[in-house]
Amino acid sequence: MPLSQVDSTFGDIVGFFTGMHVIIDGYNLLALTGNTGASPHSEMARESLLRLLAGYRHRRGHALTVVFDGWQRGQPIESREHRAGVQVIYSKRGERADQVIERLAREYGTECAVVTSDHEVIRAVQAQGALIMRAAEFAQKLYAPSLSGPGPIPHKELAEDEEDARARRGPEKKGNPRKLPKAVRRRSRQLKRF
Repeated sequence: MPLSQVDSTFGDIVGFFTGMHVIIDGYNLLALTGNTGASPHSEMARESLLRLLAGYRHRRGHALTVVFDGWQRGQPIESREHRAGVQVIYSKRGERADQVIERLAREYGTECAVVTSDHEVIRAVQAQGALIMRAAEFAQKLYAPSLSGPGPIPHKELAEDEEDARARRGPEKKGNPRKLPKAVRRRSRQLKRF
């Protein structure tokens, strides 16, 4: 069995146990993390991002796929490779990374999360049931040193959040006024997996 197939199989096994496949808009995220001083489209900037992603994958265990645009200067066919457990896809010439991301989101459905800040991609992948994480949110997670994530929320901040949630509710609402809206609670639970 070729090494690339072994690496792919390992990534699939890890993805199965963690239950989440993270699809990343490469240049979108690179614009936020590319502190190498090089052009964001350079090989050095991409390698720096891949090292960050490999560290994140090691800490969290999620299967990661990063998609880079190759639509202007890419190869005639889509190319895929694995680096440090991260699947890297370069879209073929004439195809944007957004199209590849949307295709992958259709393939994985609710079992994937998409990291992007592109509004068109967000709308398209939400229709497939994928979890959306803005590139800026994910960039913060990349630099987090441990599995535990952020520490507990101080009581004062929690009280302010509860007041904001209560202020948004009208007097006609029934139920516990201290409880955050269901959509906010669900998103918070989903993001804890990262």
